[in-house]
Amino acid sequence: MLRSEMEVGGLDPDAIEVREVDTDAAAEREEFVGSPTIRVNGVDIQPVRGAPTGLTCRVYRRRDGRTSPLPDPEDVREALRGTSRR
Repeated sequence: MLRSEMEVGGLDPDAIEVREVDTDAAAEREEFVGSPTIRVNGVDIQPVRGAPTGLTCRVYRRRDGRTSPLPDPEDVREALRGTSRR
């Protein structure tokens, strides 16, 4: 989804940096609240205030109120707006 949204937005999907978080210590250091976590320029696209860090699955809230293992595509688009173009 992220690669597709970047292409549509004129951004280079090869610029995606995939980071493996494989220990609780790494999760705390990275402020990792679950997988998948998508950050644009270091900012979580749907910040979860007060959520514990750890090796867990993440649940996103879609704009229509449903929960999902992936963020709402519009949240991804909104986060990508204003980033540098190719």
